[in-house]
Amino acid sequence: MAVTIGAAATLAAAVLLRLIALVTNVSWFGLLDTVPHSLVGVSPSPWVVLIPVLGGLVIGLMARYGSEKIRGHGIPEAIEAILLGASRMSAKVAVLKPVSSAISIGTGGPFGAEGPIIMTGGALGSLFAQLFHLSDAERKTLLVAGASAGMTAIFGTPVAAVLLAVELLLFEWRPRSFVPVTAAALTAVALRPLLFEAGPLFPFAAHPALPGWGLLACAGIGLAAGLLSGLLTMLLYRLEDGFERLPIHWMWWPALGGLFVGLGGLIEPRALGVGYDVIADLLNTDLAVRAVLLILAVKAAIWLVALASGTSGGVLAPLLILGGAMGWLVGHLLPGAPGFWALLGMAAMLGGTMRAPLTGALFAVELTGDVRALVPLLAATVTAYAVTVLLLKRSILTEKLARRGQHVTREYAVDPYILTRVKDVMVRAVDTLDGGLPLDEAIAAMEAGRHRAYPVLDAEHRPLGFATRALGLHWTLNGTSGRDRLAARIAGTALAVVHPDDVVAHALDVMSATGQGRVVVTDPECGALVGLLTCRDLLQVRATALRAETDRRAYRATLRLRRTTAPARSPADSIHRSG
Repeated sequence: MAVTIGAAATLAAAVLLRLIALVTNVSWFGLLDTVPHSLVGVSPSPWVVLIPVLGGLVIGLMARYGSEKIRGHGIPEAIEAILLGASRMSAKVAVLKPVSSAISIGTGGPFGAEGPIIMTGGALGSLFAQLFHLSDAERKTLLVAGASAGMTAIFGTPVAAVLLAVELLLFEWRPRSFVPVTAAALTAVALRPLLFEAGPLFPFAAHPALPGWGLLACAGIGLAAGLLSGLLTMLLYRLEDGFERLPIHWMWWPALGGLFVGLGGLIEPRALGVGYDVIADLLNTDLAVRAVLLILAVKAAIWLVALASGTSGGVLAPLLILGGAMGWLVGHLLPGAPGFWALLGMAAMLGGTMRAPLTGALFAVELTGDVRALVPLLAATVTAYAVTVLLLKRSILTEKLARRGQHVTREYAVDPYILTRVKDVMVRAVDTLDGGLPLDEAIAAMEAGRHRAYPVLDAEHRPLGFATRALGLHWTLNGTSGRDRLAARIAGTALAVVHPDDVVAHALDVMSATGQGRVVVTDPECGALVGLLTCRDLLQVRATALRAETDRRAYRATLRLRRTTAPARSPADSIHRSG
């Protein structure tokens, strides 16, 4: 299934890029073809302002009367579908998202194609999965497989695409999802030469011989990228708040964003569109400082306003340009070619803004083919990631979901309930009742005891069920006979059972499936009772994990003497303490 989806997403990526080229050529050059043309040569005129406005107007109409899910840059919408929508996406989104993105980018929107193709590939994976009897988790895997394959097809970066899936979309790292997602990405990279140019998208190999303090300089680029990322993220959501306060329907917002894009295009035409040519120039071409400053300022401004307006487009390419321009400018103060520092700035901006440092580092390596830059890239991306985590509570991706009232966390940790065995937390000294007791005597024992429920055992110490005070009251109200025995009343009731070596997570599953707040723990060989597990014991597992996170102390070698005391017996003679 993942291989099939990988092939479909690759084809969708090719269609999207050709559709973007077609809209670009028709809008700006009056040409009906799909050969990409740069917007560098666009002459300043009223059309430069009008074309993005018309594109925004079309997108607003598509969002209002088609599907509102086409608004935005795609990744938050994919996350929302995974976490809240049972990984089900509609065919309408699969069609309208690439079309709206092509219109947005083709009419000058300062976006990349990766966000839309992630959304489109995810929609294809979800639609394919909905044809079969699959669980939500399996649909999620195929949705993310389509998204990963789409990104791979656009950029030729299968490793980074898989890491992006792990760091942003899967919310787990398990073989059941990792293997299919990787299969889809590998399918895309195998088919890519048939539809796209082979090799790295931005070949680059100008790796300088860094001095001893070189890694500190790389971390400095990451620091600058993290600060810029935090500033851009805060400005983006301030602008979104501003659009929310406008006294007009949100359908008109993309047109207003398009007006700002057009005005920016009058100042710097290279800030319009995807800007892959700008990325290549930052890496390999000697540029004027003034030109790079202008690209950085104009691109940042029109990208923020356009994205805040709710139009359709991606964030990866703009982040690469903004981070690259920042790194290129700072690189003039550092040893080596500015292109190297531009590369670090691109990766750091991506890794910090999206909170995906490993993806940022590997993405830059695969984009350029420069494996030697991996260590400097890692220093830059992790530093940027640390800065953005300290500056902002949420990333540019999860903040949008938080504003919709959803709580999303992407931090991975080992489940303490999987690490802990039942025998480590169960109660070993269990108060029990003998199944052979007369019913009257059993009811009296429960009334005199300190618990609300007691395991009932047979002659071989095997549990038959639970006797509760509620049952005792029911039996009393309905009358009892002197010949009634407790075992006869308990027989046939459902009894959840776990074993000492089971993990606590399994016990939780058993309790959840049976609706019981306590389970007996038995010997797996003879079935005899060896303990009891209750909800209170499960809370202790969480408390232990919390103490491990919060308790800070210095340990010193100490000698402690512990006094052991015999366990107190129950005051009720008929209740036996086992353990």
